[in-house]
Amino acid sequence: MVTLETPRLILRRWREEDIEPMAAVHADPEVMRWIRDGSVLDEQQTRDRIRAWESEWESQGFGLFAVEIRSTGALAGFTGLSVPHFLPEVLPAVEAGWRLGRSHWGQGLATEAAAAAVRFGFEERGLERLVSIAQVGNDASERIMTKLGMRPVRETVHPSCGRRVRVFELSSDQYLTTTR
Repeated sequence: MVTLETPRLILRRWREEDIEPMAAVHADPEVMRWIRDGSVLDEQQTRDRIRAWESEWESQGFGLFAVEIRSTGALAGFTGLSVPHFLPEVLPAVEAGWRLGRSHWGQGLATEAAAAAVRFGFEERGLERLVSIAQVGNDASERIMTKLGMRPVRETVHPSCGRRVRVFELSSDQYLTTTR
């Protein structure tokens, strides 16, 4: 079972006790503002999502990690890699993504977690390219993408909600050039 550690975080697979705190993250309208149509998710929807994320680990050899704060053991949210089936025009692709509870914003935790996931994708899973997708206007996510070395490559519309999204990309060659 894959576990990654950073100075402040543990990225690990999901546990039953993660459902309630992740459901609290998903119930916050400000957290969900830039996700699809902005709708919040309830506990059952969160349970279903976690089950799907775990299934992707089994089928793809990568997935979304639960992000745990080392010092407290609290669940902050998620980061990791997934196939962005919701945006077929970018496929085949693997997306680096993240979602943290609002109490964990503004501390550099999303960047720290996402950087570990990107490293995992390129160095451990041998991926050739990663994308990240953010709704236009989600400047905080775009700043993280830029810090990860990603560059915008296209703007399009999210097919399920009609919102404009920007796709960022990083190749393994670009990644290796910036990490050496």
